Amino acid sequence: MLWIYKYFNQSIKRFTREREMLRFYSKFINKGDLCFDVGAHMGNRTEIFLKLGAEVVAIEPQEKCIQKLNKIFYNEKRLKLVNKGLSDKNGKLILYVCKDATTISTFSKKWKRGRFSNYNWNMRKFVNVTTLDNLIKEFGIPVFCKIDVEGFEYFVLKGLSQPIKYISFEFTREFFSDAESCINYLLSLGYVKFNCSLGESTNFHFNSWVTAEILSQKLAIIDDSMLWGDVYAKFI
Repeated sequence: MLWIYKYFNQSIKRFTREREMLRFYSKFINKGDLCFDVGAHMGNRTEIFLKLGAEVVAIEPQEKCIQKLNKIFYNEKRLKLVNKGLSDKNGKLILYVCKDATTISTFSKKWKRGRFSNYNWNMRKFVNVTTLDNLIKEFGIPVFCKIDVEGFEYFVLKGLSQPIKYISFEFTREFFSDAESCINYLLSLGYVKFNCSLGESTNFHFNSWVTAEILSQKLAIIDDSMLWGDVYAKFI
């Protein structure tokens, strides 16, 4: 009977988590909106965006992840899969693949020296990369663009030359200077306000959208050496 209890408990947790994510992302996404899921991995966010009625372009450089996504969403007409990485220009880059934790595979050498430095990136592979501007030319301007690329967020954003209404990107304490570079680059594209969520939270840290200065100041004083989360940008 114990396995029944564990299965039931896990199911409740998954259901609750999904409801929280649907509630949170509904702040940005309405039925029929176009969304980009950059760093889709196994489709955690892709699934949520689709359930909200969005048209989704999922970008993922790892072939095994793309194969998995094809199996999960094989009959989904509102989904387009792009088996490439993103950067500031077209070409090829080395993807450092961590077989034990494919979620932390990265294009960034520096990322491997951070909180996951005890992991082994045991495979390298040249992969094709494109830009956000090129994706926009092909698919249109998204309402929401989620970026989770393990320390390579700044280069992804540099491949964008126009505002997207809502953008999110991951940050970590040890590389927060990179997050500030992302913030400054977004400021160069137009008038933008910010918010953030910490860790796996599906709640905003601030009660309202704030300036870049306030965002950086408030995150800097949080006493947590392992702080991480997502920055959200809203172009006005």
